[in-house]
Parts: sequence; C-alpha cells; structure tokens
Amino acid sequence: MPQETQIDGQTMPITLYRWNAKSPDHIVVLAHGYAEHARRYDHVAEALVANAAVVYAVDYPGHGKTDGVRALVADIDDLAADTEAVVKVAKGEWPELPVVMLGHSMGGITATRYAQNHQSELMALVLTGPAIGGNPDLLGMVALPEIPEVPIDPSWLSRDPEVGRAYVEDPLVYNGPFKRPTLEMFVTAVQQVKEGGSLGELPTLWLHGENDPLAPLGPAREAIDRIRGSALQEKVYPGAMHEILNETNKDEVIGDIIGFIATAVKGGPKAVGSTHPA
Repeated sequence: MPQETQIDGQTMPITLYRWNAKSPDHIVVLAHGYAEHARRYDHVAEALVANAAVVYAVDYPGHGKTDGVRALVADIDDLAADTEAVVKVAKGEWPELPVVMLGHSMGGITATRYAQNHQSELMALVLTGPAIGGNPDLLGMVALPEIPEVPIDPSWLSRDPEVGRAYVEDPLVYNGPFKRPTLEMFVTAVQQVKEGGSLGELPTLWLHGENDPLAPLGPAREAIDRIRGSALQEKVYPGAMHEILNETNKDEVIGDIIGFIATAVKGGPKAVGSTHPA
C-alpha cells in the first residue's frame, strides 16, 4: 500500500501517493488518465518499486480522492503544474535521483506538456496510449449544441472484461458523460502539444495499443511525429485496446517499460521496440 498525503497543487490541495523502495536508484512520477485515479496503477508502481524505483503519483483535481467537480479539467497546463509540484516533492526527498515520467492517456498529454516545458528536469519519458493526437469522434462533439450523454465505454479499455467491470464498479472512477469544458480542454491541449516543441534529446518511449478506440493510433502517431526528438523509441501492441497497462499482455508492457528505464537511466544493454531518429 502506498503512503498517502496532501500537497498544494495549482488550483487546490491534491492527494499524493508514494510507493517506497528500500534502496531506490531513480524516481518515477506517474500521471493517470481522464476519469480515473492513480491507485488503478498499484500493480505498475509495485513492479517499478521491485526494480528500484520510488514512485509518486497524484489524483488530479476532480479525480479520485482529490476535490473538484468530477472529471472537469479546464486547462492541461494546470495538470502539468500539479505534476511539477509532485516532481518538486520527489526531488526534495531524493535530490540525487534522476526522474522518469510515465503518463497514460490524458496523463500522456500532461507528461508531454511537462516535458516540453521542463525537459532538463527529466532523465526519461514514457507515454502509454497518450491522447496527444485527440480523437476526432469524441472531440467533434464540441461543435454540437448539446454534448451527448456518452460516457467511456468500459469495453474500450482492455480485451480483459474484468478490467471494464472493475472500472464501472470503482467508486473513485467517474462513469458519467463528458463535460463540455473538458472536451474543449482536450481540443486545446492537442494544439498546445503540436506547438510546444520537440522532445529534443530526452529518451522517450511511446507505447500504444493497435486497436485503441479512445486515443486512436493514427492521430497519436501524427502527433508523435511532430514532436519526436532524437531519442524516441516506439512499440505498438497488436490487438491491444486503450489501457495497455491493464491489457491481457500487461506484463509484457510493464516489462518493456522497465527495460527502457534500465537502458535510459541505468545504462542497461537493451532497447525496446524500434528507434526512429529525428
């Protein structure tokens, strides 16, 4: 079980979780996705801890145990500022350790925006199913006079039906429809990432599900190609849906992340997937 506390965020106090390792040699800051919360990634944090990481994550405002209107996000850079607060806490406690950022879905946009603005603070970046390219079907609803009552379909998350069932039954997950300001935020955030600059020499691992219906592969690839730096690696998992960290091959995905960290941070011998220089 992680330690739980409160820290000051950009707009309000936010709930912080810390998974401690006995002798860590790096920090991982984890950014969760829309409508969910950090504790859905306990299994990821535990695997990272077993490989010498100390892991930090927050529930963003309106998510999980943090106050705020449920699943209402007005500005992705507010979440990036909250993430910056997490990095400051982590570096305050472990000043000598390098920082890796891991962002999923909306957290992938958050992590990308943080990296675009604070590249020198990171040793490496991992993006899983990042929503940086948007979703034309979902974001197109912004143009409608009324937003349809369309919540996230749990079958979009994983080929494992248990993942969808647990998602629906989790009291800390928001299962309602999208709010207009949140959809507008996603539209703006995609443009902010597009205009935010290259990831430069930052070692970056992009992982995506081939059949991701929430953050479709095509738009995500276009976005990645616009910001890719000189040290990007990528891997697409055949048949996988949106939550590759909760997919039927999640052990493979988590193993690929740990292998990448070993290469990027610890000087390990093996890269993950394919490398595409700028």
